[in-house]
Amino acid sequence: MKMIGNTMFITGGGSGIGRALAIAFHTMGNKVIVAGRRRGPLEEMAKAFPGIDFRIIDMRDAQNIVEVADWLVMTHPEVNVLINNAGIMAGDKTGGFMDDDLTVATIETNLLGPMRLTSALIEHLKTRPDAVLANVTSGLAFTPLAHAAVYSATKAALHSWTLSLRYRLRGTSVRVLEVAPPWVQTDLMGARDEPRAMPLQDFIDETLRSFASGSDEVLVERVKALRDNPGPNEWAFVEEFNDRLAY
Repeated sequence: MKMIGNTMFITGGGSGIGRALAIAFHTMGNKVIVAGRRRGPLEEMAKAFPGIDFRIIDMRDAQNIVEVADWLVMTHPEVNVLINNAGIMAGDKTGGFMDDDLTVATIETNLLGPMRLTSALIEHLKTRPDAVLANVTSGLAFTPLAHAAVYSATKAALHSWTLSLRYRLRGTSVRVLEVAPPWVQTDLMGARDEPRAMPLQDFIDETLRSFASGSDEVLVERVKALRDNPGPNEWAFVEEFNDRLAY
């Protein structure tokens, strides 16, 4: 993808990977608009990095998503990049009683939210040159973490939907990318100081190089074993992976 001169809308931009990507792209010379649920972190970003704009968004609210998309097109008609990064991750009890509220919140935020926002913006993106739609999935889309089974399933579904989206958008100006992070040191599941997770800045640096490479899948080296696993004999690796990370 083009690395400078874009106008980019990044959801989940107030913290973690979304925040780090927003800062990196802003520093490189792109116009960046971040969106998220919490006003405080977004305001702090806009203050610390003049030129970054922000908007509150509720990825579980279909009407709010449409309203934000309308605002974006009206105030930033040059927008040509959408990064669907917002997501929530929590442990669950698959195999036992499931917290239905948590299950629904995870599915709505991680899967329906990106679908709805893409639907609201796609016709506009088709009018923009060098348009990019990037969905942030996870290495867990390919090798699930049983402790976070619903999260893993939403990312697997988002991966599948991304492939269909790429197919349907052939011949348009919109390039469809998938970013599949490994375990990264962010606040997600309290991993900021987790030594087994990939340092956030290392992930961002390698991810930017992958974006620039022109690949449809934006993968860092650490995630490739998870990405490559699905196949007829995938269960053995899934079992080993979960045994290593057993809680």
